[in-house]
Amino acid sequence: MSSRLQGKVALVTGATQGIGKAIARLFVAEGARVILNGLAADEPLGTALVRELSEDHALFIAADIADEAAVQAMAARGAARFGTIDVLVNNAGMNVFAEPLAMTTAQWQRCFAVDLEGAMHCSRAVLPGMLAAGGGSIINVASVHGHRIIPDAFPYPVAKHALIGMTKALGIQYAARNVRVNSISPGLILSERVVEWLDSVTPEERQRQIDLLPPKRIGEPIEVAYTALFLASDEARFINATDILIDGGRSQLYHE
Repeated sequence: MSSRLQGKVALVTGATQGIGKAIARLFVAEGARVILNGLAADEPLGTALVRELSEDHALFIAADIADEAAVQAMAARGAARFGTIDVLVNNAGMNVFAEPLAMTTAQWQRCFAVDLEGAMHCSRAVLPGMLAAGGGSIINVASVHGHRIIPDAFPYPVAKHALIGMTKALGIQYAARNVRVNSISPGLILSERVVEWLDSVTPEERQRQIDLLPPKRIGEPIEVAYTALFLASDEARFINATDILIDGGRSQLYHE
């Protein structure tokens, strides 16, 4: 077992699949004790992941991050089990892709409740402990949608732009107290949802998506997890209020 996060306690939201699951696994492998978050419906997946990682190093707590009271209770329970939370990874999120006039008010509200307000609920839950302990690291999982716009993907990019803005504002707010806040913006990554989508399209469309990427392949969750690991570790102690794109260079292309 490596030790880049030895002695640290991390809370990872949306930890039962995809990028969150890869982050949780890597953090435990690097010595952290990890609080795994998911919805109540994710409990079977969370329980299985705890068995894989061991109860000494992982705890699953079901909570909807859009519910501030549930988040506060989750953070308190996790800290009671493992100690002060040193690292927060705000990974949980939801896609709402719509044409603006076709989008419902409920879709707008739920997107922001999870993708933006949920991250703030979690940050408010762990910040007092981090400040009292003299430091910590918050990592927000944003998206390339927070940098580039795709038509009919509304309002997801609005929420992700706002999340990157919140990252910078919180990072500056608490920099002098040794709490760093950064975000990472994944592009096309082979999470379960992306795999399901690729399986639903034609082989030609799948290949077209691959060809759009400069490396000519789709990213893997572990490649995002390693960036989160770096930002969580003391190796990144002078990186703050910054967003890191993880898209193989796709967003830098002028044309397709």
